[in-house]
Amino acid sequence: MKVLLREDVKKLGNKGEIIEVAEGYARNFLIPRGLAVEASKGVVKEVSLVKKGRAKKEARQEQKARELASRLKGAVVTVKARAGEGGRLYGAVTSRDVAAELERSFSQKIDRRKIEIPEPIKTPGSYPVLIRLYPGVQVEITLNVVVE
Repeated sequence: MKVLLREDVKKLGNKGEIIEVAEGYARNFLIPRGLAVEASKGVVKEVSLVKKGRAKKEARQEQKARELASRLKGAVVTVKARAGEGGRLYGAVTSRDVAAELERSFSQKIDRRKIEIPEPIKTPGSYPVLIRLYPGVQVEITLNVVVE
């Protein structure tokens, strides 16, 4: 019997997959627990439409990420920070600071969790920063930290 999984089922399949199972297993276990529904023509068509929609959405997101990456490629972002007498910063420059400066400079909001700073920045200088915009789409920018 063919069923559409409504939830991930261990050792069987993931949500949204259409699989073949024994009729008794489907009628006595999967369907009563709400883990699956019988795969009728309407259900199969609905699943295919949802998958197509999801694929289009992901393609749009990837295209936007590629466009943003081309705009950011080679960009130099300057962050001002307070420093003491020895040149060490009072705090560290974090991904949140970089995200705020990118939003100010490029009018594009970037999630701070996508910005990778290899180590805490505690001294003024120039640092490479990697931004992962989408799986497979990343761009490296230069971060200049200057003293206020």
